[in-house]
Amino acid sequence: MILKKVFCSVVLLAGTLGASAIEYTPVNVTASISLKVPGNNAVRYPLTFQELRQSEFNYQLVSNEKLPVMIYQKVSGDEDTKRITLFIVTSEDVYFNYGEEIKSGAKHDDCLFYMPGFWYRRNLRSPKEAPSFHTSDSWTVREDRLSSPMTTIFDEKNNKSWSVARLDKFETDALTTHKEGEVILSGKTSVGYTGFENNGGIAALSFGFPYRETPKTYIRKLTLAPSVEAYQYLAKGESMTLTWEINENAPTDFSDCVKQAWEYCYDLYKPVPVETPYTDEIMKDVLSNFFVESFVSDTPAKYYSGVELRTADCEKLDVAEVGFVGRTLLNAFNALEYGEAKHRSDLVANANAIFDSYLEHGFSDAGFFHEVIHYKHNGAEPVHSIRRQSEGVYAALYYLNYEKQQGRKHPEWENRLKGMLDTFLRLQNADGSFPRKFNDDLSVVDKSGGSTPSATLPLVMGSKYFKDKRYLESAKRSVAYLENELISKADYFSSTLDANCEDKEASLYASTAAYYLALATKGEERSHYAELAKKAAYFALSWYYTWDVPFAKGQMLGDIGLKTRGWGNVSVENNHIDVFVFDFADVLRWLSEVYDEPRFADFADVISSSMRQLLPYEGHLCGIAKKGFYPEVVQHTNWDYGKNGKGYYNDIFAPGWVVASLWELLSPGRAEQFIGGK
Repeated sequence: MILKKVFCSVVLLAGTLGASAIEYTPVNVTASISLKVPGNNAVRYPLTFQELRQSEFNYQLVSNEKLPVMIYQKVSGDEDTKRITLFIVTSEDVYFNYGEEIKSGAKHDDCLFYMPGFWYRRNLRSPKEAPSFHTSDSWTVREDRLSSPMTTIFDEKNNKSWSVARLDKFETDALTTHKEGEVILSGKTSVGYTGFENNGGIAALSFGFPYRETPKTYIRKLTLAPSVEAYQYLAKGESMTLTWEINENAPTDFSDCVKQAWEYCYDLYKPVPVETPYTDEIMKDVLSNFFVESFVSDTPAKYYSGVELRTADCEKLDVAEVGFVGRTLLNAFNALEYGEAKHRSDLVANANAIFDSYLEHGFSDAGFFHEVIHYKHNGAEPVHSIRRQSEGVYAALYYLNYEKQQGRKHPEWENRLKGMLDTFLRLQNADGSFPRKFNDDLSVVDKSGGSTPSATLPLVMGSKYFKDKRYLESAKRSVAYLENELISKADYFSSTLDANCEDKEASLYASTAAYYLALATKGEERSHYAELAKKAAYFALSWYYTWDVPFAKGQMLGDIGLKTRGWGNVSVENNHIDVFVFDFADVLRWLSEVYDEPRFADFADVISSSMRQLLPYEGHLCGIAKKGFYPEVVQHTNWDYGKNGKGYYNDIFAPGWVVASLWELLSPGRAEQFIGGK
């Protein structure tokens, strides 16, 4: 069915529009306003739409009772897109919350749902302690949780989608004294709400202003709290205008739905690069201080201390981590390459010490990396992960390739890596997947295949470096698994190691894995991998912000002027933004060239510019104790990792992977130079 509905008696409009038009009838729309007197429970008043003539508005929204507000609505647009403009003016001081609901015409049970960077399908990969269908089939959330302030309903039986997106200036937010129940805002906010509801078995778009979250609000990792409803103050005679856009489309499947929705949001919000003074050279110069001040030399395996640090002091700890949030070996390669280019002997010496010491002390009996070593207690963690192992091999192959170019040989490292890649072949399942976690004897601890694409990258690189086709065949089998189980099913999950849910990194890694294979192949095979990279890229892109979240005065990130466009949300469980990008900007620029799609390259520029903003240096530390220790857990919405909340960081962070990610962003073209494929 077509989205027929919304604001009342627009039957006259139906005569002028085609059969596929978005029509509005009172049968399919409900609107209401809640008014709150401080110290009393709010009262919600249903509203009806009275058609107006000879007015700039189409309707006045009225209640059966006399209200201290007058509400008018204008509807404009074409067959597939309608813009809804709401005008509110008061006759007395009021505290209000306005809401609207539009039935889609599709059965709720036939639909999948999409809220960018937060909700995919039914969020059934997420546990019941996070927002998901496990807890409820109806959810509304504050807009700043989302990478674009929109909700899309996709009827997969009839291939129809309906979305609502907010279109206003997002300039302000306000603090509250409580995070649940009815809360009065301390000032003015720009943050409304959006979501979907099961309305008598029919899927409905739900939206309004200011924000509310139902049936629960999500306040920290795996912690749902009671619902919240915010109330905005409007003084007598004061007015405000709110704008939404309703859009109808016909996607072929959920992947196409996400693609169309991302392109729609990109064109709607038109994100442009953020102006900063931080060139690539300045960025690397400042970030290189992390290599200096985090270096630990008094342990058997030398490393950069980049895990579990305190933002307040950034003092070194006893945790050495090869991949994931530590990325010690990739940082060592970056420090070596940069140190030699800049004649920084301190960086070169420390980087070489890390590689030399890991060769001697950094491997298990079975030849895997000691992924995480706690030197003051417990020693090396016994369980391995395909992601950390892969990221270690990836970094070491870049190191060996660079060293070979300088005329330096490391046969022991080569033997180690070839042995690991050979073991990868034994570890790979018949369907091409890799278990997420396993023991030294290859017994499986976590069989989930969500981390599989992390292995594709070093396998492709290993096939090139060692000229061994077995590794390339293994990489192809891994991407066949991705195609069958993730990409074709639009189900990207559990790539990260600290969450079990829908996450950005699964789609980003899947897209990057297909890109690596495209570089390593030719003809129809190359075209096939390019298509897979593009399809997964839209899901990865969907996690990145196309708009700038507003902050309240007193929230540090807002006070220092952070623009969120270009930053990526992390996962359903971990609802904060970060700078995880690594190769992805290269993937986007390559796809842009292959498919003549300027949005990809243009948004890569947005990402690259925006992720420079929180560079910490003297006089511009951005809440971090040391120069170059770039922040990680950037809390941009009403959620925290345990400390501080919106506008701040968690008190514990892992700059190790952040510096590595930014460094790769600032070192474009690495994969193409290593693999070839031009």
